[in-house]
Amino acid sequence: MPNLKDLKNRITSVKSTRKITKAMQMVAAAKLRRAQEAAEASRPYTERFNAVMSGLAASVGGSDTAPKLLSGTGSDKVQLLVVMTSERGLCGGFNTNIVKLAKARARELLADGKELKILTVGKKGRDQMRRDFGAYLIGHVDLSEVKRLGYVDAQGIAKDILARFDAEEFDVATIFYAEFVNVVSQIPTAKQIIPAKFDGGEADEASTLFDYEPSEEAILADLLPRGVATAIFSALLENAASEQGARMSAMDNATRNAGEMIDDLTIQYNRSRQAVITNELIEIISGAEAL
Repeated sequence: MPNLKDLKNRITSVKSTRKITKAMQMVAAAKLRRAQEAAEASRPYTERFNAVMSGLAASVGGSDTAPKLLSGTGSDKVQLLVVMTSERGLCGGFNTNIVKLAKARARELLADGKELKILTVGKKGRDQMRRDFGAYLIGHVDLSEVKRLGYVDAQGIAKDILARFDAEEFDVATIFYAEFVNVVSQIPTAKQIIPAKFDGGEADEASTLFDYEPSEEAILADLLPRGVATAIFSALLENAASEQGARMSAMDNATRNAGEMIDDLTIQYNRSRQAVITNELIEIISGAEAL
């Protein structure tokens, strides 16, 4: 049984840890509100942009003049996986769930005989992917110095991916991120961005409202690179909100667990202290009786 000094030191240590986790929970809650607002504000634009692009893509169809970003290279042999995670840990299973989805896709592609390339965004994803797929890593984007995500950050990542596509380094690109639902729910998501795929829930309506000049192919050629950047920016914002939500939930659980541990240790300390006092009383009484 631990002595009283060890128990007291452990209680003090757990109390210090609880203060840290409580502070991190409050910081995450403050950051979550801003990140959630940014993610939710971007969704209407992204949805409408995809609807218009879906209408344009449907009208162009499989024509020979369709932009390469839409029609693809005609092959899916070389696959690029863009794994987007956080730069910091202590956010529950947020990073692990995204990486797990990416690893499952990677194994599936390799089993089908595809050539695999991996680009990571966020240190935690890079560290986890490196363990099993280090030979396939071709690049990394470090956002650790970015205090507040902006469209320019997504543009930088998109330019890198588009440059690799123009250099014919891959045929298909897919991004992996977590879609924010609420504090306790973040859904790992895979989305193909090259060749472009759009969820065209309003495609037919959008295409009937507008006549496009110049040609639809020319407009698509200009907008498709922006579409890649828009998809990446939306994923970054969803990730940011998901990270803070997961961290807030994880730190709340850690704070409660620390409180339960302190209660258990306090009971153990009191019992040990009572046993020591009882033994001392017995020794005093026994000594008195011996006299």
